Amino acid sequence: MAKVFKKTSGNGQLSLFLGKRDYVDHVDYVDPVEGVLKIEPTDLGDRKVWIQLCCAFRYGSEDLDVIGLTFRKDIWTHHIQLHPDCGYKPALTEMHETLLKKSGDQSYVFTFNIPTNMPCSVTLQPGLEDKGKPCGVDFEVKAYLARAAEDPDEKIDKKDTCRLIIRKVQFAPDNTGSGQKAEICKTFMMSDKPVLLEAFLDKDIYYHGEPIPVKVKVKNETSKVVKKIRISIDQTTDVILYSADKYTKTVLSEEFSETVEGNATFEKTLAITPLLANNKEKRGLALDGKLKEGDTNLASSTILQPGMDKEVLGILVSYKIKVNLLMSGGGLLGGLVPSDMTVELPLTLMHPRPIE
Repeated sequence: MAKVFKKTSGNGQLSLFLGKRDYVDHVDYVDPVEGVLKIEPTDLGDRKVWIQLCCAFRYGSEDLDVIGLTFRKDIWTHHIQLHPDCGYKPALTEMHETLLKKSGDQSYVFTFNIPTNMPCSVTLQPGLEDKGKPCGVDFEVKAYLARAAEDPDEKIDKKDTCRLIIRKVQFAPDNTGSGQKAEICKTFMMSDKPVLLEAFLDKDIYYHGEPIPVKVKVKNETSKVVKKIRISIDQTTDVILYSADKYTKTVLSEEFSETVEGNATFEKTLAITPLLANNKEKRGLALDGKLKEGDTNLASSTILQPGMDKEVLGILVSYKIKVNLLMSGGGLLGGLVPSDMTVELPLTLMHPRPIE
């Protein structure tokens, strides 16, 4: 039997049933949200039963947290009246039939179609002291009792609602394309010959948890010695809907003890793997939408389709790999110094498309 997700309101009158909580964005369409609501229609008075799907953006910053405020914006909301019957009759699907067997009598089916220009679910990793809902973009299916679908003057009692968070996810396209390349050539003081640094990726898209081989080439025509090679990955989170905040966090930094003597060449592939497990303490790090503890990873890269409104996306996530040469400093102190010989490669991190 397929897994069923169920939530019941505090008053016991509403029970919400969904067959899954991950809905895939296929670029030209998104998996429909098909569910069932069981209603015990006792003592509703003049109230109606509504089902709602809402995509919301929630963001709090330190200056707002002090006075207990957060910024919230509903990006997209759709309501359906299920009771009393107002003629809403969606096409019955296999998922509906499966859920109806679980829910029994007095059950009403519903279907929501998420627009293709909606963002994917993103959670900003909370700090240890942070309480309440995490910041980010989330999707929520909510059933509730109210006289009107949306009336700011009507107070809806918490016991008259039930809700389930769902995730909108996106998978990597089948054709990942050839990789990026970057290079820098630099001459140093007291030397008329240069150092050439090149870095390559063998494809455009890498999957979460997959080792990323970075091919590094160095042509050192100086007397300086390259002592180590440092490779790092930065995640940049662009919070568009709130004061255009943009910040970068390093999610990986590794040093490789590879020596390139003066007047020598070097070529080697160095593998790195960025993981959330190594970044658990970083507040504000962007993660894929989270349903429960431990079921997520670093946020997938935001894929912008042509004509898509960035404002609607709320949060944009991107990555870049930096390759930097650590060179002998020379002089009286000696030691290693990070050179300004750094190349950057854009990186796209996504989930592979699961086998049907």
